[in-house]
Amino acid sequence: MQTRTPLDTIAGRVRERLRDDGAAADPAGTAAVVREEVRRFAEQALGSDTRLLDDEAATERQVLARITGFGALQPLLDDETIEEIWINAPTRVFVARAGVAELTPLVLSDAEVRDLVERMLQSSGRRVDLSTPFVDASLPDGSRLHVVIPDVTRRHWAVNIRKFSRRIRDLDHLVALGSLPLQAAEFLRMSVRAGLSIVVSGATHTGKTTMIDALLSSARTSDRIVTVEETFELDPAGRDVVAMQCRQPSLEGSGEITLRRLIKEALRMRPDRLVVGEVREAECLDLLIALNSGVPGMCSIHANSAREALVKLCTLPLLAGRNIDSAFVVPTVATSVDLVVHLEVLPSGARRVVEILAPGGRHSGMVIEASSVFALEDGVLTATGGQPAHLGKYRAAGLDPLRILVGAP
Repeated sequence: MQTRTPLDTIAGRVRERLRDDGAAADPAGTAAVVREEVRRFAEQALGSDTRLLDDEAATERQVLARITGFGALQPLLDDETIEEIWINAPTRVFVARAGVAELTPLVLSDAEVRDLVERMLQSSGRRVDLSTPFVDASLPDGSRLHVVIPDVTRRHWAVNIRKFSRRIRDLDHLVALGSLPLQAAEFLRMSVRAGLSIVVSGATHTGKTTMIDALLSSARTSDRIVTVEETFELDPAGRDVVAMQCRQPSLEGSGEITLRRLIKEALRMRPDRLVVGEVREAECLDLLIALNSGVPGMCSIHANSAREALVKLCTLPLLAGRNIDSAFVVPTVATSVDLVVHLEVLPSGARRVVEILAPGGRHSGMVIEASSVFALEDGVLTATGGQPAHLGKYRAAGLDPLRILVGAP
């Protein structure tokens, strides 16, 4: 049995007082109660064998985090240099900074982990239990929470929190970080304004969601953007944005809302651009049908290269059923997808665009013809001399990508 710490004692006293006098809804009142209880504990400790507090101000912050935030994890959530937090066991809490994993000195208990997860899920309306041992949810700040519990895991709850970064809001920020050169950023900015459909590909943790947000920042002010996701992650800038996420079934098994359903509903909402956070299964078919009907779109997909992303876009729709075959899917991908932006993580942890691929609108069997518009040359993303297939879309918007790509006047 674990020893009760001073933090446990003080936090318990604070909770009792807040329940009694109703100060929980008032942040200033809560802070005052915490301050009083820390002072009272310190004074009582002087006249007993209770361990003295090392730092009263630090104790106040820690207790306040337990009461109003997410306890011992709150400092990690507040640290802007941390990109992701994961818990393999109460004594194995990791963080990632600049793509590099670190084991923290933080030690929790199993009960603390469960309590933290339950508090995190309160605002999402989602649950995790024996019947639903996995859960994806969004935290109030936009961070993404994923939890798996025993007996799916061997012993402990496994928790991942992928933090939402507000530091990167547009393509200029990515240029400043070295994720892509200015020339490529200008080309992508022009492509978004021309209404091209863009797929962002890469492995996990390569920054696909961040790239989509940055691309959407270049959309026209008048564009109506509708986003659909399993759980909220995208946060596009814009004055006319509607965001939707999937819903888990109830305990009775009813009320589930899938990504396929959301895509169909989004098409009824007059979108100028439809954005699917990630395609992994049969919802790829619904997105392709939307693109083929003339609605510009964006999505992300897990793939090891831009060309592999095209292959996956051709195979995922086949999961929708026996009535779907490659004779429909392959030409649809070839003509509906305008660009593939591929991302990778370097050994240093930096995320970079390594290729911008343009399908040519033609295919040979199952292979879609495509040319690189930008590719790595001596480690630098460089214009290849290739051109996007649908130059007419740029011209219709009064734009000339050749000015950027080949320096044409």
